Amino acid sequence: MSMLKLAFQNFKSSFKSYLSLIISLSFTIMILCNFMNLVDSGILNQLGESNARNVEIIIQVLSFVIGCFMLFFVWYSTNVFLTKRKREIGVYVFMGLSNQRIGKLYAIETIFIGLTSLILGIGFGALTSQLFMMILMRISEITVEIHFQFSLQAGLTTTLIFGLIYLLFVIKGYVNIVRSSVLEMVSANRQNEYVKQKKVILVFKAIAGVVILALGYYLAIKEAGMEVMGNVFIAVVLVAAGTYLLFGGLIPVIFQGLATHKRFLYKHERNLWINNVIFRIRKNYRTYAMVCVLMVCSVTALAFGFAMKNRYDGIVHFENTYTYQVLSDDSGYRQEFATLIEKNNDIDVSSDIEILAIDSTYTDNPYSQPYALLAYSQIKKVAEETGMDFDLQEPSDDEFISLNHLYLMSLTNDMVADINTINGQEYRSIAAIDTPYLGYMQENMDYMIVNDHVYDELQVYGQKMHLYNYKIADASNFEASVEDIQSSEHCLGLVKIDPEREEIAWIKILYSVSIFMFMVFVFAGGCILFMKLYNDAFEEKERYAILLKLGISRKSLKKSIADELLFAYVAPLLVMSISSYFSVRALGNLMQTSLFSVYLVSVLVIIIFFIFCYLLSLLIYRKNAGI
Repeated sequence: MSMLKLAFQNFKSSFKSYLSLIISLSFTIMILCNFMNLVDSGILNQLGESNARNVEIIIQVLSFVIGCFMLFFVWYSTNVFLTKRKREIGVYVFMGLSNQRIGKLYAIETIFIGLTSLILGIGFGALTSQLFMMILMRISEITVEIHFQFSLQAGLTTTLIFGLIYLLFVIKGYVNIVRSSVLEMVSANRQNEYVKQKKVILVFKAIAGVVILALGYYLAIKEAGMEVMGNVFIAVVLVAAGTYLLFGGLIPVIFQGLATHKRFLYKHERNLWINNVIFRIRKNYRTYAMVCVLMVCSVTALAFGFAMKNRYDGIVHFENTYTYQVLSDDSGYRQEFATLIEKNNDIDVSSDIEILAIDSTYTDNPYSQPYALLAYSQIKKVAEETGMDFDLQEPSDDEFISLNHLYLMSLTNDMVADINTINGQEYRSIAAIDTPYLGYMQENMDYMIVNDHVYDELQVYGQKMHLYNYKIADASNFEASVEDIQSSEHCLGLVKIDPEREEIAWIKILYSVSIFMFMVFVFAGGCILFMKLYNDAFEEKERYAILLKLGISRKSLKKSIADELLFAYVAPLLVMSISSYFSVRALGNLMQTSLFSVYLVSVLVIIIFFIFCYLLSLLIYRKNAGI
């Protein structure tokens, strides 16, 4: 029988064993293929040149992330597959086959798995491409014309990326088998990830893990200024390292301590699974840590998407506060401009305010935007006229309140002490707000709200401007009044807001993409745990057979398996829930928004998915273990 036929027969007979791996790989390939097709389909061109370019950059970055994840996932899954197959393949040595021919057999069988995954992934990617785009645009709330179009280039690019990654690990597995001895092959599945360590080392790792995690959590929520971005980056590294040490040190120490307490151990037949958990955590702690980190990444990715969407909605609301903003050189023209607008539109809200632009020669920032002063009483009047919130405390003579615009993403959390100097006098910021009292015009200058006394004193150092603001009932009819407003000799400048413009629509795409990334990471994490437990069941078959012969009932063994598998899912889930809380909290501080509800929903979704994986694992584990 040829190697090809033998490998194909092995593949067919073990297809159920490979099913979870094939589904996981196919799902990842399908997502990557759909992202590639989105770029090549030409649909993004309907969003405009700027949006299309930004979305393409986002998708290219995400494709790179998925590619890196695919590299990692293929490495892990092929290692698990190789270890499981080594003992079986090692039998061929006794049949007279050389290591080279055995390695060739493994490579062909592994290629069958990869080809099946690739065909399914590309096939479902092509079939779901239109649905993927519809869901993406629906979540993004973007209206574009969608037609079925699957790009051959997208399929070829996906095939090339996956093929190179997969071939790399096929070759690695072939070389591994060629260099392995018969003893290594036969005992391989008992060596996987097993790390025998002294208790002193475990205690050291436990303490180090707790300290590193605590430091990472602290940096994640620490109040900071310009260094906040660096703190977040360091926190990510520390949380990942701390999670690894936690599963490799603290959890084994806890369970070993429980195993020494006989009263605890012998109640409810815990001795049937506690010791096995100790062995499993020392054997599989890298897997648990990896799944935990994947889940933290999934929750953070989803929270980031929601944070960007919230910021987008805030910016759109901010810019659409007023439909027209008219700049004039004097006061008293509010009714004149209102009359011109009312020829074609009804006015819902209007306000006017005086702005004092300080000459840069009197300030400490001569090369940046000039300071623009606003009187406290006038801001209060604008708030009353427009119905906006106003709960500001009036500044003292050496204080001011910063009136900011909404940033898409800030690299600080506004905790930096802000002191501005005008004509040698220092003024200290006591608060920073982003309420859109001045609407779109709030983006153009550094606004300082000072008390009326200071405002009057500083008038000699600047130039007054008058801003008249109007919001009409039908914003889509804004063009109708533009010529009338500009016909006035008192109109020095006009800002008109088109409610239909989509200059930053790419942010909504980012939001919907983050949902798909969340799904990919969660699905992958569940599949990794499922594959690991699936393979562990075969190793435990002999042990459970012996326990049955010793008189242990099947009911007790089934409960033992249920408790053991429950730990395998609950431990990563518990650590993930704690770590992701701090990661989402850090992201919320950075983006200046509350993401707690996103955290709760995402964790709940993961719990539901893990419950499904647990029940499926329990059913298959018992079957494979012969219980």
